[in-house]
Amino acid sequence: MPAYNEAATLEEILRRVHRAGPFEIVVVDDASTDASPDVLARLAAEMPELKTLRHAANRGKGAAIRTALGHVSGDALVIQDADLEYDPSDYAALLAPIENGQADVVYGSRILGRNAASYSRYYWGGRLLSAATNILFGSRLTDQHTCLKAFRTALLRSLPLREERFGFCAEATALLLKRGVRIVEVPVSYRPRLMGEGKKIRWHDGLRSLWITIKCRFLPAGKA
Repeated sequence: MPAYNEAATLEEILRRVHRAGPFEIVVVDDASTDASPDVLARLAAEMPELKTLRHAANRGKGAAIRTALGHVSGDALVIQDADLEYDPSDYAALLAPIENGQADVVYGSRILGRNAASYSRYYWGGRLLSAATNILFGSRLTDQHTCLKAFRTALLRSLPLREERFGFCAEATALLLKRGVRIVEVPVSYRPRLMGEGKKIRWHDGLRSLWITIKCRFLPAGKA
């Protein structure tokens, strides 16, 4: 769980994950300047399954995920944002294809579920990015940029991930598809938050994601 200035939601989302468990929980505080470190310190004292790490400087979601990968002990992992847009009660459906040996990667699709849409520019931007990925790789994804993803840990560790920020989703997806890994999607619930509630992704992150997808498709493996 990457977290940056999410003190308003951090305790609630961690309690929801705790209730959905038992799970090992690894949170990387990406140099938050709000009360997030205090929240994590307090919860770590009562949740033995909670591991907390902290970056000395803000680096981004992708960097936080790579840091967390070095401290995960399970065979499978779920990436969950520190806000309340996604519900940990969906973990069982997300992990079932991996546990049953039917998939190595599962994405929780907001499109397949019956959910309220985010701002129209985010909704259509996400659909267009997914369509571009499908055209470039011959896939059939509905929601490449979902922030609820499950992986076999060893597989995610094997990817040459470099993106520091929100480009993680595009990079991981493109690298997996380039290897021929099938990505399974399951419907999940989604409660979009408003800008005033702390939504951080911006339009230029979408452009960066498109560039990453194109770059990974056409550059030799290991040089994207």
